[in-house]
Amino acid sequence: MQSSHSLYGKLKNIDGKDYGAYQSLKGEYAFPDFQLFITQIPKDSYAPPHTGIYRIRVSQKYLGIPAHLFDTETAGIAYRDFLARIFSAAAKRVAKRGRGTGHSGLITLDTPAQAILDRSAVVFTPDGAEIRFFIGLPAKGRKINARLANTMLFEELPVIVRQAFANLDLGTVRRHIEAAEDAECLRGKLEELDLVAFIADGSILPRKSGTSDEPMEEKDAVVFHSPESLRVSVDLPHVGAITGLGIPRGVTLVVGGGYQGKSTLLHGIETGIYNHVPGDGRELCAAESRAVKIRAYSGRSVASVDISGFIDNLPFKRDTTRFCTTNASGSTSQAASIVEALEMDARVLLMDEDTCASNFMIRDRKMQELVKEEDEPITPYIDRVRWLYEDKGVSSIVVLGGVGDYFDVADTVIQMIKYEPYDATDAAKRIALESPVKRRREHAASPKPVSGRFVYTETIDPFNEYGKKSVYASEINRIHFGTTTIDLTDVEQLLELSQTKAIAQAILYLGNLDLEPATMKELIDRCMQVIKEKGPGGLSERISGHLAQVRGIEIACALNRLRTLKIQQR
Repeated sequence: MQSSHSLYGKLKNIDGKDYGAYQSLKGEYAFPDFQLFITQIPKDSYAPPHTGIYRIRVSQKYLGIPAHLFDTETAGIAYRDFLARIFSAAAKRVAKRGRGTGHSGLITLDTPAQAILDRSAVVFTPDGAEIRFFIGLPAKGRKINARLANTMLFEELPVIVRQAFANLDLGTVRRHIEAAEDAECLRGKLEELDLVAFIADGSILPRKSGTSDEPMEEKDAVVFHSPESLRVSVDLPHVGAITGLGIPRGVTLVVGGGYQGKSTLLHGIETGIYNHVPGDGRELCAAESRAVKIRAYSGRSVASVDISGFIDNLPFKRDTTRFCTTNASGSTSQAASIVEALEMDARVLLMDEDTCASNFMIRDRKMQELVKEEDEPITPYIDRVRWLYEDKGVSSIVVLGGVGDYFDVADTVIQMIKYEPYDATDAAKRIALESPVKRRREHAASPKPVSGRFVYTETIDPFNEYGKKSVYASEINRIHFGTTTIDLTDVEQLLELSQTKAIAQAILYLGNLDLEPATMKELIDRCMQVIKEKGPGGLSERISGHLAQVRGIEIACALNRLRTLKIQQR
């Protein structure tokens, strides 16, 4: 390993040269507090950050956290997540943008959101930890600015390392790890408690704004308290006994007037598939790990999905057992998303009427009188929701504000009033008895089982119109893949860009597999096995610090939306 003085000399020799001369810096350098590895340098200052590979290694002695605190899988993930966060925060304080052309002056890794995730940004080494990040080596136009590069590498980077890792507070690290362990334990207890979700008393569910996942300040928020009839007590390893709202298996409605907190409660449930950082307000909110948010999204691509259980008898005898389209309607997109989720073994479906196709959710009696059943190809969700639970064991949590007919098919009804939950189950059942629904149940026959779909992996094509491999994500809801774009706007349980980048790498990995025809589920399971064994970084062909933990369900969602994908039914 070379000395840091050697790096200083190299920089001095390339000052003012073309940007490509930075390639001479590749190597390993010893600094007083850390080791720096420069593995790959972009050949242009405008190149995206993921094309650069920079790493530092710090010793366990320097970090000072006893190894027994993070010797389990959950604790190890939480500790690495913590290290990524404090490095990111220190880099934001010290390194500034806009110091030259392109990404000049930038020292960064993808900013973590509120969830504690396994990240490729930090990995353990035999003697400590390695942090993978990006340095925007500075340029003036296309010329190297060695003076600023020296400032970044010899002044700012050491300050970032010291601010982040010197004198780590043991109590803060311990709280981060314990928050993850308690949440993981809580999620693991849901099945034995016959629950699909749990929201702890004292939780803060409202967020700071519609564009921020950070919690609203407690002085401005309504603190969550469960109705007594739905209150459940749970013992956890660190916080001990807690109480909260237990949502049982079955069909649950979340009802109430506008602006009363219905969607806020649902959002707390849908993000309960993740562990949250201390101070988030949702640390003790957990949902079944296979809970999936479903919504309608016109225009999405659908590749050979059997939606006949929800939509059949289309005009001109169009086949819905192998339904394909590049421009789905609201109802067909929602039907396809449900079937795709069931294919991936979803156990809970989450829906909010605000983002659902109204004709997919219900047809009332008056509409049934005007439009006869034989002229309506859609079997509304209200007529399938009991079948999903009783025959498939798939629970539903549905937010409703204007459709009382669902009272007849509900097991539990939670009413939100000024952001506080009330058990309205008995009242809803009484109303259902006193005011029986006059609508007819439509298409009563049970749908066929969800069949496997074989994926033609050769249609997962990452090459653009110039014949170059082009796969990247620059937005949380969009992946550029080859000649097309995968739109993930309706995949609402993604929290941060690093997850989307991991999905892009997962699809690229699947496209490289040389397998006999395999089903969607088999392919995704293969991918998840790699993640389980190697972490999200195992998906990439090269070292990457920009990937974060993601579920197989979201990978399947993205693959299903790839417009070049070809699939054959079993």
